[in-house]
Amino acid sequence: MLTMYSTRWCGHCRRLGRLLDGEGIAYETVDIEQEPDAAEYVASVDNGNRTVPTVRFPDGSALVNPSLVQIKELLATLDPDPR
Repeated sequence: MLTMYSTRWCGHCRRLGRLLDGEGIAYETVDIEQEPDAAEYVASVDNGNRTVPTVRFPDGSALVNPSLVQIKELLATLDPDPR
């Protein structure tokens, strides 16, 4: 399952969530403003920045501010049917 690091006020995060929902791709959302460890993780994969959405994949890789196409392409390399 994907993990999407987000904030409550992030419009890009809400949009990406709707797109993932529309594709039937399972994910959990973690608010980096509520969970300091999550904010540290995002900073660790984004050169010290806390850019959201940041998406972590089951293999441990991550994409910062990815498009749905990028997510689907990476998922396809991990699992032919990510649903």
